[in-house]
Amino acid sequence: MTSQEIRAKFLDFFAKRGHVIVPSSSLIPDDPSVLFTTAGMQQFKRYYTGELDAVKDFKKKNAVSVQKCFRTSDIDEVGDESHLTFFEMLGNFSFGGYFKEKAIEYAYEFITEKLKLPIDYVSVFAGDKEVPADTESERIWESLGVKNVKKAGRADNFWGPTGSEGPCGPTSEVYVRGVEVWNLVFNEYYCKTRINADETRIDAEGKKILTPLKIKGIDTGLGLERLAMVVQGKPTIFETDTFEPLLKLLPETMPVRTKRILADHVRGVAFLISDGVCPSNKEAGYVLRRLMRRTMVYLHLAGNPVKPVHLFEEVFENCERFYPELNREVVLEVFDEEHQRFQATLQKGLRELARAPTLDVRSAFMLYESFGLPYEIVKELGGDKAKDLKREDFDEEFKKHQEISRAGVEKKFGGHGLVLDTGEIKAGSEEELKKVTRYHTATHLLHQALREVFGEEIAQRGSDITTERTRFDFTFPRKVTPEELKRVEDIVNEKIREDLPVQFEEMPKEEAEKTGALHFFSAKGGSASGGKWKYPTRVKVYYVGHSLEGAWNKEFCGGPHVGHTGEIGQFKIMKEEASSAGVRRIRATIV
Repeated sequence: MTSQEIRAKFLDFFAKRGHVIVPSSSLIPDDPSVLFTTAGMQQFKRYYTGELDAVKDFKKKNAVSVQKCFRTSDIDEVGDESHLTFFEMLGNFSFGGYFKEKAIEYAYEFITEKLKLPIDYVSVFAGDKEVPADTESERIWESLGVKNVKKAGRADNFWGPTGSEGPCGPTSEVYVRGVEVWNLVFNEYYCKTRINADETRIDAEGKKILTPLKIKGIDTGLGLERLAMVVQGKPTIFETDTFEPLLKLLPETMPVRTKRILADHVRGVAFLISDGVCPSNKEAGYVLRRLMRRTMVYLHLAGNPVKPVHLFEEVFENCERFYPELNREVVLEVFDEEHQRFQATLQKGLRELARAPTLDVRSAFMLYESFGLPYEIVKELGGDKAKDLKREDFDEEFKKHQEISRAGVEKKFGGHGLVLDTGEIKAGSEEELKKVTRYHTATHLLHQALREVFGEEIAQRGSDITTERTRFDFTFPRKVTPEELKRVEDIVNEKIREDLPVQFEEMPKEEAEKTGALHFFSAKGGSASGGKWKYPTRVKVYYVGHSLEGAWNKEFCGGPHVGHTGEIGQFKIMKEEASSAGVRRIRATIV
């Protein structure tokens, strides 16, 4: 049975038993407490708490999904027989529709009858001072003929939220051929850290509060890769049909661990980029860059025996039928751009790594900062020199560096993340500030021109301005034609020739919103560039025209801007390309 068939069989099984099939959510969740989607239940979290109504949204109280997941906690372990960063989770969920008895019966039926697998044993929660033993689940399993029921404590058989709070409860795990394949979570409680009088999140003993949920729910998860290993009778997940084609593209002489890392990372890279992540030095973009550069280093050290495009094509071939959001064009373009940027320093960095007498946290971070070598590469290739190097120390050094960089930014402006010190060019002089100011106003004109050509569905997704060019990202589903780019460019230059005044008014945010001025929030409540910045209670509305009411363009912004559009100069679009899935990028200059 192939992985594709397992997915289909699982969805069909639960659809026929009153579950609505819900598509996988993005790897970038709406939940601000987590960086990535790490489990199938994350998109359903608010249905367990009663904040959302499943019947209203899904027409049913029960759901089933195949969720793409990403976990950063396993990056350092990738390369062994079982750990992955990207994986798929099969799950069935109920929000008051059924509870333990049906959940256990469904699991038993699917494993033993649909997959024809024997259950070795199951585990249930043994109980503690706060939560009683789960004798009900034990009784249900035994009534189905499963006599080998083991009991375990909270570390093994009680699921808690990954963030500070959320639904939780005892679990029951199903083992087949010695492998845990299914975890059934019985959400009975809501877990919330205790808030003290001084607003700290935990009490003196570090305890958390458990309160009964109004609606008891079911949350289950089967790792597809692990289940496929058992179904297909393979010794590890890397021999299954998901990974074997990737490994066959790599030379037999390459170490097995390296092959597994490459197979895992190219999958993770493809899905992260397709879900809108771009390589950067913060948050999700930082994780993506680590995966990309680790992939590049291993291929370089092996003499580049296979082109990255061939590895990605295998991922597309295997996954895009089930995940149509995989975007070949964007993935290859973003990877190639990062590869070209990294190639300039890669060999120098490897030479410096080889020459370094010792590798403590500071020298390791220097190799990252100066040459882009990820921690994983420094740790592995450093050998004995890096034996005392620890991930937590490196992360702390990285955090300190970020704080120093933020403190060193001399000038900051703009309501959507525009900074004078971009990290690429330091615009510290008055002359440079004048250039960037012209580009900043030109970017506002570009945004408005795009809306005139393509309509109001155009939304900003980030911008980056230096003294030499502007880069603007916006939502659009396809490549922009040369004729359309010319129309956009002509509109911008027409407004420049009109020499319109650029002015601002400061007012309360609520009043500013009523003016119709453009302002941008991401799904997480941050700016359109993906950050977590929020508008203050009073904002500036910059507008292009003779009055705010009749302005051609008006946006929330902090400035600075030119006084009249005629100061900008002639606007020229240099390039249009994909930035991420559903997002295009324009680079333009002023001549």
